[in-house]
Amino acid sequence: MAKKYTTPGVYINEKNAFPNSAVPVATDIPAFVGYTEKALRNQKDLTNRPTRISSFGEYVLYFGGAPHTTYALEADSHVPAGYQLHVQSNHFLLYHSIRLFFANGGSDCYIISIGNYNNDVIIDTNFNSKEENIFYKGISTLLKEKEPTLLVIPDAILLSPASCARVQQWMLEHCQQMQSRFAILDVYMDMTGGKDEQKPNTPDIIQAFRNSIRINSLQWGAAYYPWLRTTIVQETELNYTNVDSEFFPVLIDLLEKEVKEQETKNFIKAELANAIRAAIKKIGTTTDDKEVLAIHQNLYAVSTLYKSIIKTLQRKMNLLPPSGGVAGVYCMVDNNVGVFQAPANASITSVVEPFVNLNNTEQEFLNVSIDGKSVNAIRSFPGKGVLIWGARTLDGNSQDWRYVNVRRTAIFIEQSIKSAIGAYVFEPNDANTWTNIRSLITNFLTNVWKMGALAGAKPEDAFAVNIGLGTTMTSVDIMNGILRINVMVAIIRPAEFIVITLEQKMQGG
Repeated sequence: MAKKYTTPGVYINEKNAFPNSAVPVATDIPAFVGYTEKALRNQKDLTNRPTRISSFGEYVLYFGGAPHTTYALEADSHVPAGYQLHVQSNHFLLYHSIRLFFANGGSDCYIISIGNYNNDVIIDTNFNSKEENIFYKGISTLLKEKEPTLLVIPDAILLSPASCARVQQWMLEHCQQMQSRFAILDVYMDMTGGKDEQKPNTPDIIQAFRNSIRINSLQWGAAYYPWLRTTIVQETELNYTNVDSEFFPVLIDLLEKEVKEQETKNFIKAELANAIRAAIKKIGTTTDDKEVLAIHQNLYAVSTLYKSIIKTLQRKMNLLPPSGGVAGVYCMVDNNVGVFQAPANASITSVVEPFVNLNNTEQEFLNVSIDGKSVNAIRSFPGKGVLIWGARTLDGNSQDWRYVNVRRTAIFIEQSIKSAIGAYVFEPNDANTWTNIRSLITNFLTNVWKMGALAGAKPEDAFAVNIGLGTTMTSVDIMNGILRINVMVAIIRPAEFIVITLEQKMQGG
């Protein structure tokens, strides 16, 4: 309605000169679900409350530190080391995965704590009733959160193979329901036992994963294999208390045998041997941190076997699923180039090597499959380091959604347009509105094309926006209050296979 002028004077009437614009949504904000030491901010419980953090310091402030993982120690004369170590208790992976995430370029993320380290991981209970399941409850809290664009649950592999697969199915279903996020999955590998130095049977592991993941919502996630030997856990973080107290007698017996053998062979003098025995007898006699550290340092300095046990503990605790590091690489690539860049041929830092060194032949089975469930390999290359060497979603047979960057770019475009078009809800469904919406989307997609996300020599080749009566809508649609927009985009795809043809040329001259 035009303003009524009743008093003589000068009036200013401002008019908008430019149409609304679409603001690009963020693409690099993962949500991590798992167990934490605590979940507390300003004396308020954060359990099952998505909490945004922007640094590892914030994570420690709100969610605490690392779990004190303990191992069973068994004497075994059949192995070169003379002992075996097996995970005993308090084995949780979220804390170290978050460290790997930030080490690889991660920044802002959401943390959903589903319990603390006092909660035992129940590997099979309540998986038929998903509403009562602790992992499902954690995922469900994200239904009201618009910002997260990635979903990561490293602790899922602590479950049984069947239960892990169920959680991963819920992740994919959640991403499809929200249509605004993408799941990063770990291929299940049983790394809790003492035989993790043996090379796993990759075909069996991959086939078991493919059989368990089913066929629904595959385009909404990607899987990565194998696990990684990292440098996240330092030796200074470990001591003999990482051996379960139940097995202290085994530790003491092994160390005393070592001292006796060295003394018998005159490798050490009796005075030093007695000093070592005195330190050994103190194992398990105190819980004071300073005294524990002193005992640890004394034993580490003089006992080859003790030093070997600590290094083996470090090696085992540094064996992590790749999802945390991969999420960091996603964020790094998004920030440095854009979501349209495939998150592949990129280094993972704080990693020594993949647990399994794959070759080209072995990767063939992962990358291309009859059932289409592609698994992305993480490989080590001389002179290059450890690289993500795959960019496929689990829907590997789909021409539309085969590649991770295509799926995520489509999410980015859809959500950016959706957010901008919200301003036109309840606007008249007429030509003026159609023109404004077409202009808005065209301007946005032109900028996306300039970024390099769309293929085409000119904007007309890269996208098309159709809207209008007789084009995308009928009179019945308009009567029913429906405004239909058809957007077509040519998203760039990775050059996954580069073929060089070489021919000999007739000598000339």
